[in-house]
Amino acid sequence: MKEYKYKINGEEYNVTINDVSDTTAQVEVNGTSYTVEWEKPETPKPVVIAKPAAPAAKPAAPAAAPAAAPASTAGGYAIKTPLPGVIISVKVNVGDTVAKGQTVAVLEAMKMENNITSDRDGKIASVAVSAGDTVADGAILVTLE
Repeated sequence: MKEYKYKINGEEYNVTINDVSDTTAQVEVNGTSYTVEWEKPETPKPVVIAKPAAPAAKPAAPAAAPAAAPASTAGGYAIKTPLPGVIISVKVNVGDTVAKGQTVAVLEAMKMENNITSDRDGKIASVAVSAGDTVADGAILVTLE
C-alpha cells in the first residue's frame, strides 16, 4: 500500500494505492474507492539490425584478440578469426609482407575492437574480407604464402 498527497489547482488529494494487478489498480482518493483500468501495452516486435552502427568512441587501446591458428590451405596458411563479429578495417593488402604479431585486421565483437594478428612472418597471398563484412567464428581473413 502506497500513499501519496497531490495538490491539483489548489485542491489537495490523498491517494492510496491498495492493490495493483496486470491491468487494474484499486485506489482510494480522499476516502472514495476506485478501480482504475488500463490496456496492457503490446509487446514490441524485435528489431533486426543487419549491420551494427559504428562505435561512438574508440577505446584508447584496442584489445588484442588471440591470433587464430593458421590453417594450411592450397595457397599457403590462412589467418582465421577467433570469434564472430564485424570487420572494422583490414590493415594489409595482397603482396604486403607481414611480421609475426603484426595486425592484419580489426574485428568488432561484443562492442569491443580486437586486433587480429599474424602468428608468423610471410607475404599476403589473398585478402578474403573487407571493412563492414560480418564474419563467423573461424572465417578466413587473409592467406599467407
